[in-house]
Amino acid sequence: MLLAAAVAVEKLLFSAFPIPFRLLLYLPAYFIVGFDVLWSALRNILRGQVFDENFLMALATVGALAIGFLPETEPEFAEAVFVMIFYQVGELFQSIAVGKSRRSIAALMDIRPDTARVLRDGAELEVSPDEVAVGESILIRPGERIPLDGVILEGFSDMNTVALTGEAAPRAVAVGDEVISGCTNISGVLTVRVERVYGESTVARILSLMENAAAKKSKSERFITRFAKYYTPAVVVSAVLLALLPPLFGGDFGGTFPLWVSRALTFLVVSCPCALVISVPLSFFGGLGGASRFGVLIKGSTDLEALAEVGCVVFDKTGTLTEGSFTVTAVYPQNGTEKSLLQLAAAAEHHAAHPVAVALKKAVEGGLPVPQSTEEVPGRGVIATVLGKRVAVGNLLLMQQEGVDVTPVEASGTVLYVAADGAYLGAVVVSDTVKAGAGEALVVLRDAGVSRTVMLTGDREAAAAAVAGTLGVSEWKSELLPEDKVTAVEALLSAPHSGKIAFVGDGINDAPVLSRADVGIAMGALGSDAAIEAADVVLMDDDPRKIAVAVRHARRTLRIVRQNIVLALAIKGGVLLCSALGLLGAMQMPLAIFADVGVAVIAILNAMRTLKYRSKG
Repeated sequence: MLLAAAVAVEKLLFSAFPIPFRLLLYLPAYFIVGFDVLWSALRNILRGQVFDENFLMALATVGALAIGFLPETEPEFAEAVFVMIFYQVGELFQSIAVGKSRRSIAALMDIRPDTARVLRDGAELEVSPDEVAVGESILIRPGERIPLDGVILEGFSDMNTVALTGEAAPRAVAVGDEVISGCTNISGVLTVRVERVYGESTVARILSLMENAAAKKSKSERFITRFAKYYTPAVVVSAVLLALLPPLFGGDFGGTFPLWVSRALTFLVVSCPCALVISVPLSFFGGLGGASRFGVLIKGSTDLEALAEVGCVVFDKTGTLTEGSFTVTAVYPQNGTEKSLLQLAAAAEHHAAHPVAVALKKAVEGGLPVPQSTEEVPGRGVIATVLGKRVAVGNLLLMQQEGVDVTPVEASGTVLYVAADGAYLGAVVVSDTVKAGAGEALVVLRDAGVSRTVMLTGDREAAAAAVAGTLGVSEWKSELLPEDKVTAVEALLSAPHSGKIAFVGDGINDAPVLSRADVGIAMGALGSDAAIEAADVVLMDDDPRKIAVAVRHARRTLRIVRQNIVLALAIKGGVLLCSALGLLGAMQMPLAIFADVGVAVIAILNAMRTLKYRSKG
């Protein structure tokens, strides 16, 4: 309406003036408003990059300025200036929207430490974090961000981990606890021994992950890139044909050459692809930032798109659905006492650090004999020489390997059979506890549209069945070696199924499976190098319920992307068709501007919704 009113005023005031004089009146305004567009178009042409939105706008507006010199035509000087004005207004809105998105994501990921206060020769020195070496001590006062990963030597405090995990609840830390760079010290003064240089720290890895996320383009982004490459030349050719072919037919259908040139110019304005070229990448960019609000790091648009298509989620058991903190719950001595059986089993596991070994050692009072030698048997157990005896501690497969006859124990937990010099001594049951929120996580996953859940574990059938029954897992496989888990996932991938296959593990022992699945999701990856390296999606805390939240968020982002594509193509296609058929009348140019600038602004504002975290939908 504003454009139509301005054109009417222009014709009323200047219609008596010669056309060249009227052109001179408009040229200063035209060049002031559109100089950067014209210059960009010319510069790109000289570089061999002819077909872009600057070229389309320049061609359309220069044509509008020239059309008034053709016979039986009205000048469109005001239209040319207003097209440039509204185009620049649209560009302004785009800049504001993109800037807001980038600032929002920068604020979410503002975890880069500025300085570190290192203690050297009894003095406090403020230096760049990358100047601090492993083994040096740093001082962290209340309110300061942890600059480097390390272990607390002195002090106790509460940590704000919201920037990494999305959880607002503070985490208490004391002497001996690990602290992670990127967190904020809330209360006490801490002295921390640095365990990693800055380049290998958690914060550096996360920042690198987010900076490289844009390089992994989704199928939708790749489609838009290819679309724009061929779309713009096709538009220019179509506009030329629209201007030249209809007049050749003559009569009422053909119309005059100036009429079709005018329609071709409108066609060029409408055809600018900026709504798609900007809004689609921005939607994915916002989706990555929105996910980081609740402690989920997605490595790129490709992974976000795959996450949205997940139909089956495969879980590792220990450390994912269960706490991974084992305790000895039963002892079955065959020969000797419970105490002697526990001591021998714990001694064989003396050098091991896995949760089952830790549980055994905690259950023994007093000192343990140190084994003379230790041999790990992958997927079966350990064989050690303790006090001159060959002690085997592990599952039934290990007992069969050693030629030991045992009485199988039925228990809900991990059963460790113990033998010495080929003689069976008894069994120890070590049990894990189901992680809080694991059952709810499976319920909300099903509500989110994930039709199949699978649990894979190296544990015994009885322990796996107990956990699966408690949580309501669709199916499970037990007593698997690490390579068996990869085989199981490959079987799921090759079988007919709907959607992608996601594997959820702790990111340390499950790296091969995380890499093999369509989507690898690492649980509890705060500070875990293996998780950040192997997985496509990294959950920075241990809450399994965030898997469903991440899936919902990814699907919502993809819906917004598709909304923008349909919106832009539908409106532009409708206006193009109506313009070519001459159905728009005096509203031809205002509607053309809306189909370009207006649609772009709407699409960008819609794309910004991906920055918002929503637990549902």
